[in-house]
Amino acid sequence: MRELNGAARHRIGFTLNGRAVSGWAEPRLLLTDFLRQELGETGTHVGCEHGICGACTIRIDGRAVRGCLYLAVQADGREVQTVEGLADPDGALNALQRAFRKHHALQCGYCTPGLLMSLTDLFARTPRPSEAQILDVVGGHLCRCTGYAGIMAAAREVAAEP
Repeated sequence: MRELNGAARHRIGFTLNGRAVSGWAEPRLLLTDFLRQELGETGTHVGCEHGICGACTIRIDGRAVRGCLYLAVQADGREVQTVEGLADPDGALNALQRAFRKHHALQCGYCTPGLLMSLTDLFARTPRPSEAQILDVVGGHLCRCTGYAGIMAAAREVAAEP
């Protein structure tokens, strides 16, 4: 622990999208803020800061969580995946990202990273989810632009893939 301008900061380290990262975090710093401000990873969006809108959804140790409700110090020693980690290392989009593009499942794009992460979590746990399971996941996100039709079409397409 060290102090900076009178505030206690803790050294934390975790695996982010397959690579080791570390930095200093105040005890109450949100993981979303650490990712964006300390690490420069701006793909995770911050919307409501109350865990309601879903824009900040990331995966920790393989499970979807709301990054705005998770403290940076809680991530110490864990596996964190953000939207930046979905594409292949060469930049090729994964099946879900391609389906989002194909079905125009984004407009302003603000909700898109969280939706991609929540659906990635669903497909990791349930490779062929039902319509109701997809709807349950998508229903946990606020999207003011798309009307959800393209998002649902993209998720249905990925669910139907062998």
